[in-house]
Amino acid sequence: MATLDDPVSVGGVDIPNRLYRAPLLECAGNGPDAVDTFVDELEPTAASGVGLVFQGASIVTAESGCAAPNMTRFHDPAFVARCSRLTDAVHDHGGRIFVQLAHGGLRSMAVWHAGHRARNPDHEELAVSRPPAQLRALDRLGLVDFQPRVMSTAGVYDLAEQFGRAAGYAADAGYDGIHLSGANMGVVQQFLSPFYNRRDDEFGTGPDEPPGSGGVRFLEAVHDAVRDHAGDVPLATKVPAETAAPRFVRRRLSRDDAVGICERVAAIGYDAVVPVEVSTFWDMSVVRGAYPDRAWEAADLRSDYAEAFGGPRRARAVAALNRLQSRRFPREPGWNADLCRRVRRRVDVPVLCEGGVRERETCDELLGASGGEPACDLVGMGRPFYAEPRLGARLLGERGRREGSAALCASCNNCTVPQVTGAPGTCRTPAVVRERARLEGEGVYDRRGPEESESDR
Repeated sequence: MATLDDPVSVGGVDIPNRLYRAPLLECAGNGPDAVDTFVDELEPTAASGVGLVFQGASIVTAESGCAAPNMTRFHDPAFVARCSRLTDAVHDHGGRIFVQLAHGGLRSMAVWHAGHRARNPDHEELAVSRPPAQLRALDRLGLVDFQPRVMSTAGVYDLAEQFGRAAGYAADAGYDGIHLSGANMGVVQQFLSPFYNRRDDEFGTGPDEPPGSGGVRFLEAVHDAVRDHAGDVPLATKVPAETAAPRFVRRRLSRDDAVGICERVAAIGYDAVVPVEVSTFWDMSVVRGAYPDRAWEAADLRSDYAEAFGGPRRARAVAALNRLQSRRFPREPGWNADLCRRVRRRVDVPVLCEGGVRERETCDELLGASGGEPACDLVGMGRPFYAEPRLGARLLGERGRREGSAALCASCNNCTVPQVTGAPGTCRTPAVVRERARLEGEGVYDRRGPEESESDR
């Protein structure tokens, strides 16, 4: 029966409490100001007492693989070494930091971003297999543009090796752990998903094997590469259940499949798992909540939308689809909790739960503090940290227990659409911004304020 304030260990790394900042897009890129951007965004979270900070998806290859503009690449050891200033800053506040490593595969930018595609007409995307028929149909309609390069067996091992090398650079720079982006239609999910993976080599799934077996073998190759380059640094991965996929997608991962995959990756040697219920596509199943009307109506972003989606008319069509998706995926507190609970019964490594969590009370319920069966060992929030970078100061310690604090984030999604086109992650809802300013003026985010108890220091 743990509470949010209790310490926990992941792969031998001690974490002071069970609240983590889930990985988000920092849109920092790799330029001269990239590390400053990371420090500005992530250090306040560590300073507020959050035990574990995830740096968002960082691409392991030098080319392709980015799902959105201004994503950071982690293929260059000189750049990653500069990030030691970030890891030192987090450690100075007593926190821990993991980096999420990723590759977009068929979700890469050139597939959907018209402007990027025009600037890179000879683009290719690494593909697990030939794109599914549904995506090829969208290609013929001109809505996306696939130029896939299906990886050979040797190419798959090379990609796993690039994950391992990036993990080694991260460990040398002081990162406490590695987290694989295993969902959101990234390449790891594409290996795991029967919708995408039709391979007939060792990284495919045979007719007599459990779903996802080929992807588990890819995760094993990544695990071995990480161990070769980064030693025993903790290694975690997201594991998808594709329960939010549209009905016409018949080949997909069920909850039972996801539980089985979690068991197998834990047996391989992964130190933690993050089970999530998602779609086979990159849609609002991962950012459930309201339709972001303010973001779509923002005059300063319309040219970015037109460039990304191929003109104002197509941008309006995407907005209409976004509106329909928001009706299908309203916010649901802790929407991954049931899946996480099932996984936790079957594995002996920490289970991390995120998705729609906004209140201290929900966190403690997920951890079993009220006497119910725990769903997880750590609880994560993502978008609420855009609204309140120092949110931990309100949720943790005596103040959080006493006040039962809730995040200001309204799940309005006005932060998400601009991010897709490369804008920095920030709250764009005036009422929330004003309330945060009021709380800042009252010193609520100052962990060493006069109202703080000695145990909170």
